[in-house]
Amino acid sequence: MSDSTVHAIAGAGGGIISMALTYPLITISSRLQVQKNKESKDAYKSGMDAVKKIVAKEGISGLYSGLDSALFGISLTNYCYYYFYEFTKSVIDKAQMSTLESMSAGAVAGAATVMITNPIWVINTRIATRNASAPNSRPLGTLETAQQMIKDNGFKSFWQGVMPALILVANPIIQYTVFEKIKARIVKTRALSSFDFFLLGAISKLAATSITYPYIVVKSRMQLKQSDDAKERYSSIMDGFRKIIKYEGVAGLYKGISSKIVQSILTASFLFMAQASLVEYVARLLVSLGMRAPPKRI
Repeated sequence: MSDSTVHAIAGAGGGIISMALTYPLITISSRLQVQKNKESKDAYKSGMDAVKKIVAKEGISGLYSGLDSALFGISLTNYCYYYFYEFTKSVIDKAQMSTLESMSAGAVAGAATVMITNPIWVINTRIATRNASAPNSRPLGTLETAQQMIKDNGFKSFWQGVMPALILVANPIIQYTVFEKIKARIVKTRALSSFDFFLLGAISKLAATSITYPYIVVKSRMQLKQSDDAKERYSSIMDGFRKIIKYEGVAGLYKGISSKIVQSILTASFLFMAQASLVEYVARLLVSLGMRAPPKRI
């Protein structure tokens, strides 16, 4: 197996670990992002208020709504992203890529990943936010949610929000470009430790999420079942921006940003740390299974 596959498998494993550790923060930020009426008595006033109300109404399990689809989604997302990213790097074939080349590799990897995995994240968003939008309804699993989506809007509903998701390819581009540039400077002076990868993941994700957050809000809302109310139905990315600003103010574009930044930083930190550690183990495992040629000895 190629180096691209090794990095892809390690990325999938790292994604599962990081997602499992931080999923309650994802649930909280997702519900805050799609919340439109903050005056309702059931509305979440803050991240901590969301935790209290979710646990009170749904129990601890409410913080893990949609975890199964999220774990599958993050493993497939990271597998695709790392595979296409490493493959593009091998095509460029340089020991040290320029900023433009690094961004190009990220764009190719990100666009391919979005088109493949968007259906999973639409399902996950609907499961994670269902109890907030329909509090008296019975919780649905992954397959039931998918069947309901097909019944309501056909297969096209699996690609709702795909345009803002494609624009959000800029998020990992920024993230991986910042990561690679800082990493390149450090390796000139010393070897990187696991804690270095943790910090690099945190810094790079903070930069990426802070810049792209309004698109994350619009994407999350477009992935929901579209309302019959014209005020809450978004026909395009710009329509989403216009209506959020009109009815909720600019602050509406930043709902849930505090919990999202904490979650994103922790997820990226654990991901980079785990992925860097898993690459070597995955390579050894594939060699022992006869699925990869052993490294050449000099």
